Amino acid sequence: MPTFIDEYGVPIVYYAWPVDHPRAIVQLVHGVGEHALRYREVARTLNAAGYTVYADDHRGHGQTGMQQHRGDADQLGKPGPGGLRAVVAAVHRFTGVIRHAVAEQAEPGRPPVPLVLLGHSWGSLMAQMIVNAHPHDYQAVVLTGTAFRWPGYVNSGDLNTGHKHLGTTGAEWLSRDPAVAAAFVADPLTTSVPLAKLFGLRDAARILGRPARRLPAALPVLILVGGDDPVGGERSARKLVAAYNRRSGLTDVRLIVYPGARHEVFNETNRDEVLADLVAWLDAHLPAAVQQDPADD
Repeated sequence: MPTFIDEYGVPIVYYAWPVDHPRAIVQLVHGVGEHALRYREVARTLNAAGYTVYADDHRGHGQTGMQQHRGDADQLGKPGPGGLRAVVAAVHRFTGVIRHAVAEQAEPGRPPVPLVLLGHSWGSLMAQMIVNAHPHDYQAVVLTGTAFRWPGYVNSGDLNTGHKHLGTTGAEWLSRDPAVAAAFVADPLTTSVPLAKLFGLRDAARILGRPARRLPAALPVLILVGGDDPVGGERSARKLVAAYNRRSGLTDVRLIVYPGARHEVFNETNRDEVLADLVAWLDAHLPAAVQQDPADD
């Protein structure tokens, strides 16, 4: 597994699903308590549509966390020195790693390949923070299972409260598909410990904030949420859209709400519809590069 080193000297494990001549690169940012390999099917779908995908296991998570915590799975999710700020910084550093890798493989004379930041859940909240600080690093942004990062709009309590009568795993809030909850709790690289407990209340509060003012107006943003998502849901997502429009000045923000869907829209019973919507939006905003005719070489 390839790694890069963050500013604290922690090796960050990452994965790449490349295609030849990608129309864009998608940097996937996973949620709290999980890991990048839970997105293999998303990566395969994007590959089939012509997109290369990169994803890291964040500080304290997945294989990064296992190495960081010397194989102690009970410590998974804990970010270690630097806390949330270090996690966010490492995710943005990964953007640079991706850019460098793509530049090394690029054919002479071809324009830079666009980079899309796709964040889910906690990953989408970090993506919002990164876009606030580095908006010109990305040509498009996708946020799933996301929320407006403000008290009253993002749920920091027991996310399974409204769904615990549906099963016994404690993860029924993730999807209407019972197999998703079962797989999550059986996965040795996941944890259900809440973010506030993993990070501490003070550090967890750093996730709060609003979209920055005067972001690049043409930066396109796609937001995908379930109507029954306890993290934020439709109300919170609409508040985020309004903030991007009015506060940030973005002119191309699209929200799709899937009625009845829960938190992990890529793992929902209508996952094919969600992935098709994602690919259609990417295709519309990132036209395929014109391939040179071999006869003209």
